[in-house]
Amino acid sequence: MAATLHDVARVAGVSFKTVSNVINNHPHVRPVTRSKVEAAIAELGYRPNLAARSLRSGHTGAITLAVPQLKLPYFAELADAVIAAAEARGLVVLIEQTGGNRERELEVLSSPRLQMSDGLLFSPLGLGEEDAALVKSEVPMVLLGERIFSGDCDHVTMQNVAAARAATDHLLDLGRNRIAVVGAHDGEVIGSAGLRLRGYREALAARGIAYDDSIVAYMWSWHRSNGAAAMRELLARGVTFDAVFGMNDTLAQGAMRVLQQAGYRVPEDVAVIGFDDLDETRYSLPTLSTVDPGRVEIAETAIRVLLERIMHPDGSAPQEIETTFKVVARESTLGQATVPAHPPSGS
Repeated sequence: MAATLHDVARVAGVSFKTVSNVINNHPHVRPVTRSKVEAAIAELGYRPNLAARSLRSGHTGAITLAVPQLKLPYFAELADAVIAAAEARGLVVLIEQTGGNRERELEVLSSPRLQMSDGLLFSPLGLGEEDAALVKSEVPMVLLGERIFSGDCDHVTMQNVAAARAATDHLLDLGRNRIAVVGAHDGEVIGSAGLRLRGYREALAARGIAYDDSIVAYMWSWHRSNGAAAMRELLARGVTFDAVFGMNDTLAQGAMRVLQQAGYRVPEDVAVIGFDDLDETRYSLPTLSTVDPGRVEIAETAIRVLLERIMHPDGSAPQEIETTFKVVARESTLGQATVPAHPPSGS
């Protein structure tokens, strides 16, 4: 038979009420007690009865995560981090995939399926700043990403401008001053590509290097095939460059593959850096330098903020939180060299 709350209480040596408090994430539970209950839950394989829980508390114990595409590795790894953070709080995660389509994103916001969850983590791609007034949900919501910065809901995002500037500085510090860009979006200002291009340009300007649009390849989609196509386009133009900044890791990997096929050595001839710190970047050949934008921190922060809003819907004013980032230097920029103990100034 399935384990019950009473079974968990017996194994943990605590009261039924204490187990209930832990599962419902009440804040006034001692860490030692919480650990004992969580260990008992794991030992017994306890799974909450969401229907009964909803009737008792008015909460389902489930949240919804809406992302553009799980076949994009960043969103797959983000979903994994969200699920892990939610499970640590006794929550289950329902996944909605929007395809980055504006109409589908609006449909998710008004979907009856949201009634099966207590809150929504929403990462729009088709909707933009001009749609901010339409971004409303019947359940508490936390926005993820960079498409919309106004509105009356909480927002957790990464430091795209500063992180892209740091990635570009890393290449400049290595003596690379003809840095091609793969994956810019023509005319975009708000959005990952627009903000990362801004950070790239700020880094160049700070060193007195003129921006050269001829070494920028524009690609709306950010798959490996797009990175490969962008690099073929740059090589066909006949422009010179000694480094590449991929707007995400998959673009950078596609570009690096084409460079190697064309006879370029990475990083001796062309250094390459990406953005996202995907797990697979540790196993490419060479391993890919990248930016860790704080994906796990984004997931954990978003879950915490969403739970606060679920428990206190009329609480504090909406928050806008930016996570920390770091440049992860690997073989595609450093070769086999060791990262210096004291980074050059400006890094």
